[in-house]
Amino acid sequence: MNAEQSLQLKLEKRIQENALRDLKTVNGLIDFSSNDYLGFSRDFSFVEHAGGVGGSTGSRLLTGNTIEVVELEVFIAEYHKADAGLLYNSGYDANIGLLSCVPQRGDTVIYDELSHASIIDGIRLCKAESFKFKHNNVEHLESRLQSVKGNVYVVVESVYSMDGDFSPLEELVSLKQKFDFNLIVDEAHATGLFGKKGEGRCVELNIQNQIFARVHTYGKAMGCHGAVVLGSSILKDYLVNFSRSFIYTTALPISSVATIKMAYEKMIDIDFSSLIYRDLVNLFKEKIKVLNLAYSIPSCSPIQTIIVSGNDKVKHVADGLQKSLFDVRPILSPTVPKGKERLRICLHEFNTPSEVESLIHILSKLL
Repeated sequence: MNAEQSLQLKLEKRIQENALRDLKTVNGLIDFSSNDYLGFSRDFSFVEHAGGVGGSTGSRLLTGNTIEVVELEVFIAEYHKADAGLLYNSGYDANIGLLSCVPQRGDTVIYDELSHASIIDGIRLCKAESFKFKHNNVEHLESRLQSVKGNVYVVVESVYSMDGDFSPLEELVSLKQKFDFNLIVDEAHATGLFGKKGEGRCVELNIQNQIFARVHTYGKAMGCHGAVVLGSSILKDYLVNFSRSFIYTTALPISSVATIKMAYEKMIDIDFSSLIYRDLVNLFKEKIKVLNLAYSIPSCSPIQTIIVSGNDKVKHVADGLQKSLFDVRPILSPTVPKGKERLRICLHEFNTPSEVESLIHILSKLL
């Protein structure tokens, strides 16, 4: 069997499981699918403000480092109440770059079982021992911490991308006093949504000084591209020297740097106490409760999830919603475990109460 035949067999297995992924274009439907929670990507002034479309011409360590990037990193660190920040080209690059090089041979990494693929991939690349713990189960984490060695790193997401629920960060900080581990928090789905000015859950809970490293990404609520790792100045200097996904890649173009800065400037002007999405979340949960859909996952974030077991069934329901002009995508196994296939419904500032009610009305007929 040659290489292509081997690949074809793997693809055919996905087809048999109705789990084959394909690329879809933007479809013009009512958006209940994207991570553009604040609607920033719809703001055409982003393009006008970008300041050119040229590339950065090289890695940050060669020709890609500009005064604009340096100043932006200082601004971002101050915004999120951190000592220092280092920009990466994406959230995936940030997690890979951080987790592959910081834990060393003889250290231990323990991560939540629902951690994003970028976290898991980064941990696989490091030389430390690694273990997962049951989702949000502090007792199980504590049992894992009983038999660790070296420097210990515990990795969680503040808001989980598939379930939309919160990590028990305050409990983890309390546990840290007992076991002296380094807490790493991915704030991808909290950036721009939580905190007085979208600083994330760690700042909202005033625990940022207890966190070893935070990862904020810009491709979701902030409507642009890129990511930052926040931590101490020592951590930043270390990453500049040892983080391969930072060192060996062309830096973000100046247009991306300008757009990130503009997104922060927009957040400064937002009254986060009156964001519409919070009312839509409450409305969604209220209507789901009335319908007695017990298989929805409790969440206070814009990510609302309804379990529809089986790839065939969840794709059928999603197709029905799309035919009714609602852009809701199915999340299939193996992205999530078999039996936990789901509709991932994202609520945005630009959605309306009538759209939410209509969505749920159609959903009730399909389930």
